[in-house]
Amino acid sequence: MVKGLFSKLKDGLSKTRKGFVEKVENLVNFRTQIDEELYEELEEILIGADVGVTTTMNLLERIRKLVRERKIKDPKELTELLKEEIAAILKDESDDIVLNQEPKVIMVVGVNGVGKTTTIGKLAHRFQEEGKKVLLAAGDTFRAAAIDQLEVWAGRANVEIIKHSAGADAAAVAYDAIVAAKSRGADVVLVDTAGRLHTKTNLMTELSKVKRVMGKAMEDAPHEVLLVLDATTGQNALSQTKIFTEAVDITGVVLTKLDGTAKGGIVIAIASEMGVPIKLIGVGEKAEDLRDFDPEEFVEALFSK
Repeated sequence: MVKGLFSKLKDGLSKTRKGFVEKVENLVNFRTQIDEELYEELEEILIGADVGVTTTMNLLERIRKLVRERKIKDPKELTELLKEEIAAILKDESDDIVLNQEPKVIMVVGVNGVGKTTTIGKLAHRFQEEGKKVLLAAGDTFRAAAIDQLEVWAGRANVEIIKHSAGADAAAVAYDAIVAAKSRGADVVLVDTAGRLHTKTNLMTELSKVKRVMGKAMEDAPHEVLLVLDATTGQNALSQTKIFTEAVDITGVVLTKLDGTAKGGIVIAIASEMGVPIKLIGVGEKAEDLRDFDPEEFVEALFSK
Protein backbone atom coordinates (compact mmCIF):
# COMPACT_ATOMS: atom_id res chain seq x y z
CA MET A 1 0.00 0.00 0.00
CA VAL A 2 2.78 2.44 0.96
CA LYS A 3 4.65 1.64 -2.22
CA GLY A 4 1.48 2.39 -4.20
CA LEU A 5 1.17 5.80 -2.55
CA PHE A 6 4.83 6.60 -3.19
CA SER A 7 4.49 5.53 -6.85
CA LYS A 8 1.48 7.82 -7.20
CA LEU A 9 3.46 10.74 -5.80
CA LYS A 10 6.39 9.90 -8.05
CA ASP A 11 4.07 9.83 -11.09
CA GLY A 12 2.47 13.10 -9.98
CA LEU A 13 5.86 14.81 -9.87
CA SER A 14 7.06 13.42 -13.21
CA LYS A 15 6.69 16.75 -15.08
CA THR A 16 8.68 18.61 -12.43
CA ARG A 17 11.30 15.85 -12.39
CA LYS A 18 11.73 16.21 -16.18
CA GLY A 19 11.72 20.01 -16.10
CA PHE A 20 13.99 20.33 -13.11
CA VAL A 21 15.88 17.32 -11.68
CA GLU A 22 16.67 15.66 -15.01
CA LYS A 23 18.00 18.97 -16.34
CA VAL A 24 20.30 19.25 -13.32
CA GLU A 25 21.49 15.66 -13.84
CA ASN A 26 22.14 16.26 -17.55
CA LEU A 27 24.09 19.38 -16.67
CA VAL A 28 26.38 17.79 -14.07
CA ASN A 29 26.85 14.48 -15.89
CA PHE A 30 28.54 16.14 -18.84
CA ARG A 31 30.85 18.42 -16.88
CA THR A 32 34.34 17.62 -15.66
CA GLN A 33 34.73 20.45 -13.19
CA ILE A 34 32.72 22.70 -10.89
CA ASP A 35 33.17 26.22 -12.21
CA GLU A 36 31.30 29.51 -12.47
CA GLU A 37 29.68 28.53 -15.76
CA LEU A 38 28.21 25.42 -14.12
CA TYR A 39 26.76 27.47 -11.26
CA GLU A 40 25.23 29.91 -13.75
CA GLU A 41 23.53 27.12 -15.68
CA LEU A 42 22.31 25.57 -12.45
CA GLU A 43 20.87 28.95 -11.47
CA GLU A 44 18.99 29.12 -14.79
CA ILE A 45 17.48 25.64 -14.27
CA LEU A 46 16.34 26.45 -10.73
CA ILE A 47 14.71 29.74 -11.73
CA GLY A 48 13.08 28.02 -14.72
CA ALA A 49 11.52 25.44 -12.37
CA ASP A 50 9.96 28.29 -10.33
CA VAL A 51 12.20 27.84 -7.33
CA GLY A 52 12.29 31.66 -7.33
CA VAL A 53 15.19 34.09 -7.59
CA THR A 54 15.69 34.64 -3.85
CA THR A 55 15.49 30.94 -2.98
CA THR A 56 17.74 30.03 -5.92
CA MET A 57 20.41 32.47 -4.76
CA ASN A 58 20.23 31.13 -1.20
CA LEU A 59 20.41 27.52 -2.41
CA LEU A 60 23.41 28.19 -4.62
CA GLU A 61 25.18 30.04 -1.81
CA ARG A 62 24.69 27.02 0.49
CA ILE A 63 25.89 24.63 -2.23
CA ARG A 64 29.01 26.70 -2.95
CA LYS A 65 29.79 26.68 0.78
CA LEU A 66 29.41 22.89 1.02
CA VAL A 67 31.55 22.37 -2.09
CA ARG A 68 34.32 24.39 -0.42
CA GLU A 69 33.95 22.77 3.02
CA ARG A 70 33.81 19.20 1.71
CA LYS A 71 36.39 19.87 -1.02
CA ILE A 72 34.07 18.43 -3.66
CA LYS A 73 35.54 18.24 -7.17
CA ASP A 74 33.10 15.96 -9.04
CA PRO A 75 30.13 17.89 -10.57
CA LYS A 76 27.96 14.77 -10.26
CA GLU A 77 27.93 15.22 -6.49
CA LEU A 78 25.99 18.49 -6.89
CA THR A 79 22.72 16.62 -7.47
CA GLU A 80 22.97 15.00 -4.03
CA LEU A 81 23.92 18.34 -2.46
CA LEU A 82 20.90 20.00 -4.05
CA LYS A 83 18.64 17.20 -2.80
CA GLU A 84 20.10 17.57 0.71
CA GLU A 85 19.58 21.35 0.80
CA ILE A 86 16.03 21.22 -0.61
CA ALA A 87 15.12 18.60 2.00
CA ALA A 88 16.47 20.89 4.75
CA ILE A 89 14.36 23.84 3.52
CA LEU A 90 11.18 21.78 3.25
CA LYS A 91 11.66 20.05 6.61
CA ASP A 92 11.58 23.42 8.36
CA GLU A 93 8.22 24.33 6.85
CA SER A 94 5.91 21.32 6.98
CA ASP A 95 3.14 20.54 9.43
CA ASP A 96 0.16 18.19 9.60
CA ILE A 97 -3.46 19.07 10.32
CA VAL A 98 -4.14 17.87 13.87
CA LEU A 99 -7.72 17.56 15.12
CA ASN A 100 -7.01 18.81 18.63
CA GLN A 101 -10.16 20.91 19.16
CA GLU A 102 -13.82 19.93 19.22
CA PRO A 103 -15.00 20.91 16.78
CA LYS A 104 -11.87 21.76 14.78
CA VAL A 105 -12.80 24.73 12.57
CA ILE A 106 -10.91 24.92 9.28
CA MET A 107 -11.39 27.93 7.03
CA VAL A 108 -10.36 27.45 3.39
CA VAL A 109 -9.38 30.49 1.27
CA GLY A 110 -7.86 31.24 -2.13
CA VAL A 111 -8.34 32.96 -5.48
CA ASN A 112 -10.84 31.80 -8.09
CA GLY A 113 -10.27 28.47 -9.79
CA VAL A 114 -7.57 26.98 -7.55
CA GLY A 115 -9.72 24.07 -6.40
CA LYS A 116 -10.95 25.25 -2.98
CA THR A 117 -14.30 23.47 -3.05
CA THR A 118 -12.75 20.28 -4.42
CA THR A 119 -10.11 20.42 -1.67
CA ILE A 120 -12.84 20.74 0.98
CA GLY A 121 -14.71 17.80 -0.57
CA LYS A 122 -11.59 15.64 -0.52
CA LEU A 123 -10.82 16.64 3.08
CA ALA A 124 -14.41 15.85 4.10
CA HIS A 125 -14.09 12.43 2.50
CA ARG A 126 -10.80 11.79 4.29
CA PHE A 127 -12.03 12.83 7.75
CA GLN A 128 -15.24 10.88 7.30
CA GLU A 129 -13.20 7.78 6.36
CA GLU A 130 -11.28 8.28 9.62
CA GLY A 131 -14.58 8.05 11.49
CA LYS A 132 -14.94 11.78 12.18
CA LYS A 133 -18.26 13.62 12.17
CA VAL A 134 -17.81 16.35 9.55
CA LEU A 135 -19.88 19.44 8.81
CA LEU A 136 -19.43 21.64 5.73
CA ALA A 137 -20.23 25.36 5.56
CA ALA A 138 -21.16 26.73 2.13
CA GLY A 139 -19.53 30.11 2.71
CA ASP A 140 -19.09 30.90 -1.00
CA THR A 141 -22.41 32.70 -1.30
CA PHE A 142 -21.37 34.70 -4.37
CA ARG A 143 -22.07 31.81 -6.72
CA ALA A 144 -25.09 29.50 -6.50
CA ALA A 145 -22.98 26.95 -8.42
CA ALA A 146 -20.46 26.87 -5.57
CA ILE A 147 -23.18 25.97 -3.07
CA ASP A 148 -24.44 23.24 -5.42
CA GLN A 149 -20.90 21.92 -5.93
CA LEU A 150 -20.30 21.69 -2.19
CA GLU A 151 -23.63 19.90 -1.78
CA VAL A 152 -22.50 17.28 -4.31
CA TRP A 153 -19.29 16.73 -2.31
CA ALA A 154 -21.29 16.54 0.95
CA GLY A 155 -23.44 13.83 -0.64
CA ARG A 156 -20.41 11.91 -1.88
CA ALA A 157 -18.69 12.01 1.49
CA ASN A 158 -21.96 11.44 3.36
CA VAL A 159 -21.51 14.51 5.58
CA GLU A 160 -23.83 17.35 6.64
CA ILE A 161 -23.82 20.80 5.10
CA ILE A 162 -24.98 24.19 6.37
CA LYS A 163 -26.00 26.60 3.60
CA HIS A 164 -27.93 29.80 3.05
CA SER A 165 -29.25 31.11 -0.25
CA ALA A 166 -26.95 32.64 -2.86
CA GLY A 167 -26.06 36.22 -2.01
CA ALA A 168 -26.42 35.67 1.75
CA ASP A 169 -23.88 36.96 4.27
CA ALA A 170 -20.92 34.56 4.20
CA ALA A 171 -20.02 35.38 7.82
CA ALA A 172 -23.53 34.35 8.93
CA VAL A 173 -23.14 30.97 7.20
CA ALA A 174 -19.82 30.35 8.97
CA TYR A 175 -21.30 31.41 12.32
CA ASP A 176 -24.35 29.14 11.93
CA ALA A 177 -22.17 26.20 10.89
CA ILE A 178 -19.98 26.47 14.00
CA VAL A 179 -23.03 26.76 16.29
CA ALA A 180 -24.58 23.71 14.56
CA ALA A 181 -21.32 21.76 14.83
CA LYS A 182 -21.13 22.39 18.58
CA SER A 183 -24.73 21.31 19.17
CA ARG A 184 -24.44 18.22 16.92
CA GLY A 185 -21.14 17.02 18.33
CA ALA A 186 -19.19 17.41 15.07
CA ASP A 187 -15.43 16.81 15.08
CA VAL A 188 -14.57 19.04 12.11
CA VAL A 189 -16.12 22.08 10.40
CA LEU A 190 -14.81 22.89 6.91
CA VAL A 191 -15.72 26.42 5.85
CA ASP A 192 -15.72 27.26 2.14
CA THR A 193 -15.20 30.90 1.12
CA ALA A 194 -15.71 32.76 -2.13
CA GLY A 195 -12.75 32.78 -4.49
CA ARG A 196 -11.42 36.31 -4.62
CA LEU A 197 -8.71 38.15 -6.41
CA HIS A 198 -5.99 38.86 -3.88
CA THR A 199 -5.64 42.32 -5.48
CA LYS A 200 -9.19 43.40 -4.51
CA THR A 201 -8.88 45.12 -1.13
CA ASN A 202 -12.62 45.16 -0.34
CA LEU A 203 -12.94 41.41 -0.86
CA MET A 204 -9.95 40.72 1.35
CA THR A 205 -11.49 42.96 4.05
CA GLU A 206 -14.68 40.91 3.85
CA LEU A 207 -12.66 37.72 4.30
CA SER A 208 -11.18 39.19 7.50
CA LYS A 209 -14.74 39.86 8.70
CA VAL A 210 -15.79 36.24 8.08
CA LYS A 211 -12.83 35.09 10.17
CA ARG A 212 -13.65 37.57 12.97
CA VAL A 213 -17.28 36.42 13.16
CA MET A 214 -16.17 32.78 13.48
CA GLY A 215 -14.34 33.78 16.66
CA LYS A 216 -17.65 34.99 18.12
CA ALA A 217 -19.25 31.59 17.52
CA MET A 218 -16.33 29.75 19.14
CA GLU A 219 -13.28 31.06 20.90
CA ASP A 220 -10.08 30.78 18.83
CA ALA A 221 -12.01 29.76 15.69
CA PRO A 222 -10.93 29.23 12.99
CA HIS A 223 -8.16 26.95 14.28
CA GLU A 224 -6.72 26.54 10.80
CA VAL A 225 -6.80 28.90 7.82
CA LEU A 226 -5.70 26.95 4.76
CA LEU A 227 -4.71 28.81 1.61
CA VAL A 228 -5.28 26.75 -1.53
CA LEU A 229 -2.77 27.52 -4.28
CA ASP A 230 -2.64 26.23 -7.83
CA ALA A 231 0.91 24.93 -8.44
CA THR A 232 0.64 25.75 -12.15
CA THR A 233 0.52 29.50 -11.39
CA GLY A 234 4.17 29.45 -10.34
CA GLN A 235 5.59 32.63 -8.83
CA ASN A 236 2.14 34.25 -8.60
CA ALA A 237 1.52 31.83 -5.71
CA LEU A 238 4.06 33.79 -3.64
CA SER A 239 2.21 37.10 -3.94
CA GLN A 240 -1.09 35.33 -3.16
CA THR A 241 0.44 33.81 -0.02
CA LYS A 242 1.73 37.19 1.14
CA ILE A 243 -1.58 39.04 0.69
CA PHE A 244 -3.81 36.32 2.14
CA THR A 245 -1.47 36.04 5.14
CA GLU A 246 -1.86 39.77 5.76
CA ALA A 247 -5.67 39.52 5.56
CA VAL A 248 -6.41 36.33 7.51
CA ASP A 249 -3.09 35.10 8.92
CA ILE A 250 -3.02 31.73 7.15
CA THR A 251 -1.73 28.71 9.07
CA GLY A 252 -0.89 26.48 6.12
CA VAL A 253 -0.85 25.99 2.37
CA VAL A 254 -2.58 23.38 0.21
CA LEU A 255 -0.83 23.10 -3.14
CA THR A 256 -3.08 21.61 -5.82
CA LYS A 257 -2.40 20.43 -9.39
CA LEU A 258 1.25 19.53 -8.77
CA ASP A 259 0.81 16.72 -11.27
CA GLY A 260 -0.04 19.26 -13.98
CA THR A 261 3.09 21.38 -13.85
CA ALA A 262 6.80 21.15 -14.62
CA LYS A 263 7.37 23.99 -12.16
CA GLY A 264 6.91 22.18 -8.85
CA GLY A 265 9.90 24.15 -7.59
CA ILE A 266 7.28 26.58 -6.28
CA VAL A 267 6.97 24.21 -3.28
CA ILE A 268 10.56 25.11 -2.33
CA ALA A 269 10.00 28.84 -2.91
CA ILE A 270 6.90 28.93 -0.67
CA ALA A 271 8.62 27.03 2.14
CA SER A 272 11.78 29.13 1.91
CA GLU A 273 10.38 32.63 1.40
CA MET A 274 6.98 32.64 3.10
CA GLY A 275 7.64 30.75 6.32
CA VAL A 276 4.20 29.14 6.01
CA PRO A 277 3.90 25.35 6.43
CA ILE A 278 2.84 23.32 3.39
CA LYS A 279 0.22 21.00 4.86
CA LEU A 280 -1.28 19.20 1.87
CA ILE A 281 -0.47 18.59 -1.78
CA GLY A 282 -2.69 17.45 -4.63
CA VAL A 283 -1.23 15.07 -7.22
CA GLY A 284 -4.39 13.88 -9.00
CA GLU A 285 -8.17 13.96 -9.26
CA LYS A 286 -9.17 11.31 -6.70
CA ALA A 287 -9.93 11.99 -3.04
CA GLU A 288 -6.85 10.05 -1.94
CA ASP A 289 -4.66 12.17 -4.24
CA LEU A 290 -4.87 15.00 -1.70
CA ARG A 291 -2.21 13.95 0.76
CA ASP A 292 -0.27 15.18 3.76
CA PHE A 293 2.91 16.91 2.69
CA ASP A 294 5.85 14.79 3.80
CA PRO A 295 9.12 16.64 2.96
CA GLU A 296 11.31 13.53 2.92
CA GLU A 297 8.87 11.57 0.78
CA PHE A 298 8.45 14.55 -1.57
CA VAL A 299 12.21 14.95 -2.10
CA GLU A 300 12.69 11.19 -2.56
CA ALA A 301 9.89 11.08 -5.15
CA LEU A 302 11.22 14.16 -6.94
CA PHE A 303 14.81 12.89 -7.18
CA SER A 304 14.03 9.19 -7.72
CA LYS A 305 15.21 7.63 -10.97
